Amino acid sequence: MKHLPWHSKLVLALIAFLILYFVIAALGTKIGLWGFEFGLVAMVFVAGPWVLGIVALAALISLIIALVRKPRSKLAMGIAIAGLVLPAIVLAQFAAMRSTAGDNPVHDIATNTANPPQFSPSTMALRSEADANPLTNYQTPLGETQMYAGAEPELAIKSHAQIINENYSDLSPLPLGGASRADGVAAVAAAMGNMGLQDIRSDVEAGRVEGVAETFWYGFRDDVVARVGDSEIDFRSVSRVGRSDLGANAERIEDLRERVAQQIGQR
Repeated sequence: MKHLPWHSKLVLALIAFLILYFVIAALGTKIGLWGFEFGLVAMVFVAGPWVLGIVALAALISLIIALVRKPRSKLAMGIAIAGLVLPAIVLAQFAAMRSTAGDNPVHDIATNTANPPQFSPSTMALRSEADANPLTNYQTPLGETQMYAGAEPELAIKSHAQIINENYSDLSPLPLGGASRADGVAAVAAAMGNMGLQDIRSDVEAGRVEGVAETFWYGFRDDVVARVGDSEIDFRSVSRVGRSDLGANAERIEDLRERVAQQIGQR
């Protein structure tokens, strides 16, 4: 390290800072030092590109110096290239996330759009305490809701039900088959546990199972509920914050449905 030129040491320091910056943004949000509006929106999507640009610029200057100076140092050139590649990878991830968000504009997904499963009063109280997204009527055009006010016209005229039916047409209720409601409730609770959901609560009489999913980095929480009827099971997964869920809720429902289906011998 002591034989490295100053510009290579600077690039290494900036790479370390870059990694630490994004880790702090995520973990600070998770442990509650600040809200996701600051940790994700401000630190990552607003300030993040500037941080990446500074690292890339320093790496580019370092690479030029390493190429011009004799004898050329392969290590210095390698460090400079790493300083260019890392920001490029992160920016590509940003672009992919924006594209995914556009493809998944809602955060409330259910297998029954005409009559989605409802959360218990205790879950609604938890969502209220967390200042979570309000649950909206699936038939209401998004443009008529506060969260989507000012949305693009082609999105504003659509309802949750329309978007779910268009984007997640493969999602469907799970037939109970020969399983009883009690069997269905037990299977859902077990599947939620195996998926790592927290605070799992079962109500056999009401035919309802609820749990909370939490992401590792930012600690974003999604509320999940399954309604076990006499003949089928419906699922619903709703994010507490954010407008788009990047497709996470639909993927979770697919995973949960498949796990429950295996346990009760249905598809």
